[in-house]
Amino acid sequence: MTSAMEPLNVAVVIGSNRHGRFGPVVADWILDHVQRREDLTAEVVDVAEIALPTSFARTPEAADALTGVTPKLARADAFVVLTPEYNHSFPAGLKNLIDWHYAEWRAKPVALVSYGGLAGGLRAAEHLRQVFAELHAVTVRDTVSFHNAGASFDDAGRLKDPAGPDAAAKTMLDQLVWWGLALREAKERRPYAA
Repeated sequence: MTSAMEPLNVAVVIGSNRHGRFGPVVADWILDHVQRREDLTAEVVDVAEIALPTSFARTPEAADALTGVTPKLARADAFVVLTPEYNHSFPAGLKNLIDWHYAEWRAKPVALVSYGGLAGGLRAAEHLRQVFAELHAVTVRDTVSFHNAGASFDDAGRLKDPAGPDAAAKTMLDQLVWWGLALREAKERRPYAA
C-alpha cells in the first residue's frame, strides 16, 4: 500500500512526432513545473522516440516495440499529455500510442497541455477528452493552452510572458494531484471495475 504522501508518478507524454516539432519546447516548460513540486515525479514518454506498430496485430514485433513504453504508462499514477492541433484534432502518433494501451490509462487522471495557432490546440484537447473517457481515464477540468505557441517563447525556449501560463499550470497540476491521490487511494481499497 502506498502512502498518501508518496509523490505521484506522472508520465509526461509528448504527443507529436513531426520533423521540426515544437513539442519539446512546451515539454521542457511543463516538466520544469512538475519537477519543482514535491508531490510529483516525472517520466517522459515521447512518441517521436517510440517505434509503435502501425498494424494492430499482436505480433512479437509489436510486443518488442511496446516493451519500453508500456511499463512507463503502467507505472504512472497520472498523465500530462501535450498535443499540438493538426487539422482540428490531435496527431496520429499520439492516437496510436493511446490505442495500443488500455489498462495503463484506466482509472487515472489526465491533464492536457495544448499548443498551436489561433485556437491554441483546444480542439485537439477536446477530442482527447472523449478518447480518454472511453478508456475510463479522468481528464482534469483545467488545461494549459498556448495560442500562437511559437511567438509565446523566446529563442531559448523561455516564455516571454509567463504569468498566465504559470498560473494555469499550477491550477492544472493541483487538480491532477487531487485526482491522482483520490484515484490511487480508491484503487487500493477496491479494484476498479471496467
